Amino acid sequence: MISVKIFVFNPFQENTYLLYDPSGECIVIDPGNYLPEENKQLYQFLKEKSLHPVRLVNTHGHIDHILGNSWFLKEYGLKTEMHRSDEPLVKGAKEYGQIFEIDMDTPPPVGKYLDEGDRIGFGNSSVTCIHIPGHSPGSLVFYNKEQAFAIVGDVLFQGSIGRTDLPGGDYTTLINGISEKLLILDDNVVVYPGHGSQTTIGNEKRFNPFLS
Repeated sequence: MISVKIFVFNPFQENTYLLYDPSGECIVIDPGNYLPEENKQLYQFLKEKSLHPVRLVNTHGHIDHILGNSWFLKEYGLKTEMHRSDEPLVKGAKEYGQIFEIDMDTPPPVGKYLDEGDRIGFGNSSVTCIHIPGHSPGSLVFYNKEQAFAIVGDVLFQGSIGRTDLPGGDYTTLINGISEKLLILDDNVVVYPGHGSQTTIGNEKRFNPFLS
């Protein structure tokens, strides 16, 4: 049984996810920890639950979702895993952060590329990668069929979709990807987005104005 822990971090109010099971192994998805108190919050939770982080994966390479990559490399030796199409976003993150007055070290390079259908295992559990570009070229969703949930990054939100006006974004590509790869999932699948509250596939089919 996978447990999902959500932290809301950094000035962008980004959702950082820890997925763990009774084995004690966990994966980190989109570490947005930026401030010292956010690092401390993560460290204390991992210690209290006796969790061992084994992989760090990013839904995409936008700055608010990768701010904690350096910290997890330093503290736990975890190398970044993401789709290769978003690697340029990581390489340009330090300069991009200056626009928002975010002072950060250059993020560590991508250590492993993920793609459609890849399985990310931890303990006795796993999630599967679904590639849905449009918000960014390399946006990934991490889906678990058995427990009916998906960590979707900034692809889909409650009542909205990811913005497509950033470099590499494309509205038609995003809508088509959501329709062809997410809306085909069962209505009860819980959607955990990169910002804001969770929702379900069924709710978004019925009420999301971008998908009607």
